[in-house]
Amino acid sequence: MKVEKISSIINKEKLKKKFLGNNNDGMVYKIFVYFFLISVGFIFLYPLLTVISYSFKDSSDIVNPLVNWIPSKLYLGNYEKAFTVLNFKSVLFKTIYVTAIPALIQTISCSLIGYGFARFKFTGKNVLFFLVIATFIIPPQITVIPQFLMFKDLGLLESILAYILPALFGQGIKSAIFILIFFQFFKMIPKVLEEAAQVDGAGAFRIFFKIAVPMSVPAYIVSFLFSFVWYWNETYLATMFLGGEIQTLPMKLQQFAAAFQKLFPANVVTGQSLNEAVEMAGTFLNIIPLLIVYFIAQKWFVEGIDKVGITGE
Repeated sequence: MKVEKISSIINKEKLKKKFLGNNNDGMVYKIFVYFFLISVGFIFLYPLLTVISYSFKDSSDIVNPLVNWIPSKLYLGNYEKAFTVLNFKSVLFKTIYVTAIPALIQTISCSLIGYGFARFKFTGKNVLFFLVIATFIIPPQITVIPQFLMFKDLGLLESILAYILPALFGQGIKSAIFILIFFQFFKMIPKVLEEAAQVDGAGAFRIFFKIAVPMSVPAYIVSFLFSFVWYWNETYLATMFLGGEIQTLPMKLQQFAAAFQKLFPANVVTGQSLNEAVEMAGTFLNIIPLLIVYFIAQKWFVEGIDKVGITGE
């Protein structure tokens, strides 16, 4: 009887260890984690998969209730129409032009501001830092009218300078969060490195470029990618400041229906008409460049997110 009891206890312990495990390595824990990750991943991927699926459907597949996810054939006509409506090649170049340059300038200026707050002491530093961070909380709709009037008086409207000048002074799109990222990252750098450089006669700028910048590459990558995406997706400020002179892909996508009807008038003979598949093709063309940038920079982006999230003393 004792042997049977001991055997029963051992079997229960084995089952308990198998399902619950030690240090979060049990089967139940793994099932829960995998289910949660798959659910979250599905929520994020479902819209993208829907866009891709619809973009390859022809008009017969759209009205066919039996065709759900997989089209009956690979139809590229939607992309041909969307490519024409968006004027993709020309508009893509303009979009990259008004996105990459302000994003790069904003990243550099925010790093300088963040380094100044992290390493220098001056009167009113805490108040000024609070005001800088507060700009992230204030909705852009509140400040856009004064900005618009100021840019109009300076003759900056319908010019990329309307993006570049605010970015140059650390007041670009969501600049405050990038200043905070650099502030936290530069605080992690040991001061003994800078003190040793000062003993060797290095000045503030030399210390910044020789020590701070090389050690803060992850922060630069994260800030640039986020800034690039936010400038790319911005349509409200782009419409106000750039107007009709510089059209970006998101702006063209907003006008997609009107542009399609102008280029492809509804015709009984040709059967040209705007449908969900053409709109989805245009949407996917709009996000393809961002997906390419992410896949190229994925490794550095993930490492940057991991390191930027660590706070120093």
